[in-house]
Amino acid sequence: MTLPYDPETLTDEDIGRKRATLEMDHEAAVEHVRETFTDAGFGIPAEFSPSELLNEKVDADRDPYYVLGACNPEMADRALDETLEIGGLFPCNVIVWERDSGVQQVYHVSIMKIARLVGMAPDDEAWADIVADTGEMVDEAFANL
Repeated sequence: MTLPYDPETLTDEDIGRKRATLEMDHEAAVEHVRETFTDAGFGIPAEFSPSELLNEKVDADRDPYYVLGACNPEMADRALDETLEIGGLFPCNVIVWERDSGVQQVYHVSIMKIARLVGMAPDDEAWADIVADTGEMVDEAFANL
């Protein structure tokens, strides 16, 4: 399959990639990220630990890795008004994984930007406003990590 663009040319800004490093244990980092995103206006309707699941099901011996499914209902509603297909990417995941003992990596990409890049969302002012508004909320959360 040939992509219509070279993924290597995409920047962090293009896909809304955010990273932060937290120096704390894994459970404390997950709680801190949950609280920070909640304070920025997100709810966390879904969360799970792929590492626990894989360690149990296939004896994967994975280090702690946790997914927080963040969602702001107003933004989700606005996005669904523009394209029902965006629901295939809900919720907006924030990942916390243990990089080293006592060092956690926090990671997020913008589903709103990615949806536009892959043609799931319109290239119009309404979508640009959704991208900007959700981006501001994520920026606030990462600034407070």
